[in-house]
Amino acid sequence: MAGHEQHYIMPRASFEKPVKLAIVMSPYYKDIADNMLAGAVAEIEAAGGSYEVVQVPGALEIPTAIAIADGSANFDGFVALGCVICGETTHYETVCNDSSRAIQLLGLQGLCIGNGILTVENRKQAEVRADPGDQNKGGGAAAAALHLIALTRKWGAQTKGVGFKAPSEAILLAGTENGPRTA
Repeated sequence: MAGHEQHYIMPRASFEKPVKLAIVMSPYYKDIADNMLAGAVAEIEAAGGSYEVVQVPGALEIPTAIAIADGSANFDGFVALGCVICGETTHYETVCNDSSRAIQLLGLQGLCIGNGILTVENRKQAEVRADPGDQNKGGGAAAAALHLIALTRKWGAQTKGVGFKAPSEAILLAGTENGPRTA
């Protein structure tokens, strides 16, 4: 059983400057969401971060809310929390695939997101994964977001010219080396 296997957990991310995260959660299964939220909050606070909780109706709305928050608020990262339990129809696959894909696309655009949307076959699996004293997937999602923020700060702070030149610098150089630029 995968639930009883040992796996490596990275050391907690640390920060010189404070971090602020948005926890975007769907309380569709409120008890499960509350457990995941408790795990996420504990992890963020242990890393010295602050957070704001935003609730949306379901897992499909989580990526949209993250995109809205990124465009209009000042967060370093995001924690997506929700739960999708398999039902009798193919709607389960749609919700699982589309919410995951949208979060991945936002991440590829540079957002630091810890994906804690559970996709499970039954309520018991969800309860075990959400429990902060058991699998603590809420805490794991927050830890993932914090690690991505730390990585972004590490690499984002580098200003030494390695590799390709920034487009504006390349244009300026092209204009001086090849004669005047024309529009």
